[in-house]
Amino acid sequence: MREDRNDGAWFAPKRLGYGAGLPIAWQGWALLVGHMAVMLSGVWLLQPQPAAVMAWVFITALLPMPLYAAKTRGGWRWRGPGGS
Repeated sequence: MREDRNDGAWFAPKRLGYGAGLPIAWQGWALLVGHMAVMLSGVWLLQPQPAAVMAWVFITALLPMPLYAAKTRGGWRWRGPGGS
């Protein structure tokens, strides 16, 4: 029987690579959809100013990363060939 089902994780780990995989809980889906909505709305509002768009995308891409990492089952680490 799997005991890790109730560990509070919102995201599955990636099978290959580093980072989070797809959401496995409604909270993960809400975070992902909200993150995309905030990023895209800023891009749409700032589109006449390319430098502002690049800054917006960079900042909004990085800000929620600690939450994604904290809510990934098993944390973020390298997974796959050549890794541990």
